[in-house]
Amino acid sequence: MDHVEAVVIGGGQSGLATAHALVRAGLKPVVLEASERAAGSWPWHYDSLTLFSPARFSALPGMPFGGNPDRYPHRDEVVAYLTAYAARLQADIRTGQRVIAVRADGGGFTVDLQGGGQPRARAVVAASGSFGRPHRPDLPGVETFAGQVLHAADYRSPTAFTGQRVVVVGAGNSAVQIAAELAREARTSLATRAPVKFARQHPLGQDLRFWLTRTGLDAAPLGRLLKTPPAVPVLDDGRYRAALSAGTPDRRPMFTRLAGDRVTWADGTTERLDALILATGYRPHLPYLAGLDGALDPAGHPRQRGGASPAHPGLAFVGLEWQRSLSSNTLRGVARDAARVARRLAAHLARS
Repeated sequence: MDHVEAVVIGGGQSGLATAHALVRAGLKPVVLEASERAAGSWPWHYDSLTLFSPARFSALPGMPFGGNPDRYPHRDEVVAYLTAYAARLQADIRTGQRVIAVRADGGGFTVDLQGGGQPRARAVVAASGSFGRPHRPDLPGVETFAGQVLHAADYRSPTAFTGQRVVVVGAGNSAVQIAAELAREARTSLATRAPVKFARQHPLGQDLRFWLTRTGLDAAPLGRLLKTPPAVPVLDDGRYRAALSAGTPDRRPMFTRLAGDRVTWADGTTERLDALILATGYRPHLPYLAGLDGALDPAGHPRQRGGASPAHPGLAFVGLEWQRSLSSNTLRGVARDAARVARRLAAHLARS
């Protein structure tokens, strides 16, 4: 059985930022990544996805993005960046290692791996839960719908829907981006419960992240004040607002019913529908902590304060949405939370 100081579960942006911070804090972390490469969920996002923040604001500590710092890196650039970052990181990164359970064990933890293996760690950081559970809302009649239903997590490109009638559900960045590109190939509607809210991507000639950073709002500890995280507006340089205004896609109030191959809209009209795409976000997915008393609430959400588990001093979380700030689960912000968690864990291990 391996005996290690700290295990980091997840080798994506959150896990890599955490490993870097733990090394800086004087610890020797082991990173356990379920897939065969350390790039997190990025390889499985839709083909046209780009970062919402410029490269200059999106790097992890110690390794800037190459190229034009004002560009918005494509998904494949992010994958390549994270892979290179992992290769340079002075940490033990083990791919193909899926964690199935974490158990309290005499002041530390035993980590059970799929297929065998049980490393024992004095501290554990759960950094894998942000995009593991696509949220599928309970929509009326969706279980009887005869067309295709998929989450944005499974969407790749618009060419698979050429000539079809498609409805995208959601009002966030991904929903609007997917609907706008689908509208070039298919007759597409964006169904939302309220009008889409936009934020200018370049107010006063600078990217919005410049102003959020300059004012300190990007790192402000707002997460601990929020009971319900606010809806984030769609970042727009003018293209998406113009597309919705032109009806490509058209925005409609949420439909009232799905049945067979038809959708019923709020005004009572019905029409045939080929596909429904749910761009409805994600929920934390940390099933390996289910047996650890007090780690999760009844809904499976982490119990945490600033990333630290109140029930288990050696357990922490990194990469959760609004964990501490509005950028907690982003490339540009995760390192701040990781550094705080690493300092806490180092202090805890020094005392124990």
